[in-house]
Amino acid sequence: MRALLARRDVRLLVLARLIDMAGSNALWIALGIRVKELTGSSSAAGLTFFAFILGTLGAPLGGALVDRLRRRPLLIVLNLVSGVLVLPLLLVRNRHDVWICYLVMTVYGLASGVTSSAMTAFTQTLIPPERLGDANGLLQTLLQGLRLIAPLLGAGVLSAFGLGLLVVGDAATFALAALLIALIRQREDLPQSAQQEESGAQIAAGFRYIMRTPALRQFTVAVVLAVVAFGFCESVLFAVVDAGLHRPPAFLGVLGSLQGAGAIAAGVAAAVFMRRAGEGRTVVFGLACAAAGFLLSAAPSLLAVAPGAVLIGASLPLIVAGVMTLFQRRTPASLMGRTDAALNVLIGVPQTAAIAGGAALIALVDYRVMLAVMGALMVASALYLATRTTHQPLETVATARLAQEPGEGTPTTPPPHRR
Repeated sequence: MRALLARRDVRLLVLARLIDMAGSNALWIALGIRVKELTGSSSAAGLTFFAFILGTLGAPLGGALVDRLRRRPLLIVLNLVSGVLVLPLLLVRNRHDVWICYLVMTVYGLASGVTSSAMTAFTQTLIPPERLGDANGLLQTLLQGLRLIAPLLGAGVLSAFGLGLLVVGDAATFALAALLIALIRQREDLPQSAQQEESGAQIAAGFRYIMRTPALRQFTVAVVLAVVAFGFCESVLFAVVDAGLHRPPAFLGVLGSLQGAGAIAAGVAAAVFMRRAGEGRTVVFGLACAAAGFLLSAAPSLLAVAPGAVLIGASLPLIVAGVMTLFQRRTPASLMGRTDAALNVLIGVPQTAAIAGGAALIALVDYRVMLAVMGALMVASALYLATRTTHQPLETVATARLAQEPGEGTPTTPPPHRR
């Protein structure tokens, strides 16, 4: 990891991502708390996350855009646009303005989906294939580590100064992230698919590539099962704080910080675990941690909920780093944007349904029953992935090139690694 951070361009990219996510995480948790305060409804609070995920379903169009343009200039524009998109939240004053939160989060989700695909593709270009595991482990350590600060920061600033300061702060972080990305010196060629394809990007190419690549398909199935459980989590955690622990909504920030503590520990170990056990076993271990965390959260005691939150947090970098590394190492550069976008949609549709379903069910079903179902889904996901063939030696990007369909352009390996 030290070797990665020794490179100026990598430091700038990591710092830009950290600043972007710090502002966003603080705002997201505060927005959910604010909606809960304005409406008194855990369902309404959960729907803020539903609106965000709903927006990410436009990812295929964004993925096609990513594979047709240079990723660095695109990331600069996307960050500047995102900074403007959050400003209407300054108009939220009472429960009748909650629709603004939902609208902003939907559009915000669309921009975030495109940004995610562009960031994944740009990282693949910037980092050599053999170091992608280290890079993703490092990035997840730092990003998830923000959970120690961002939730408490968001809840604290909301309580002391209101939502306005957080909105302006988030807009400023987007502008700063755009500046840092602009300072990256790495030369980037136009994606070859954009040079060869006729008008109209082949939006479905990413879906086809996932479906015909066994390891990617298996990881996707496992993650889809997992995100249903995580989707329920958005509303259930409000009930854990309220009905289980009898604490105010702002206490959700404390649980978020506990998740961050678990994420730091797991993120530090993720790269080492992947080198020794492979991406498949890393993701399986993460799924098992999440299952245990959900089951512990069903107990009406902080002594059980706190370690449960740590385990839930620990699961995230293991799952995300494992999945991202596998996809980046087995996907040609010219398809990376569309493949990442396709993965986002394949995950986003069930997650969106789960968030909506969770927001409705939490008013009808005991939250402990929902946590039991969530734990069972995680166990099923872990067992499915553990019994697949994902532990075989990785294909290289060059091997993956041979599997690409005719007419989708000729993929290229990432450009030479520059110092």
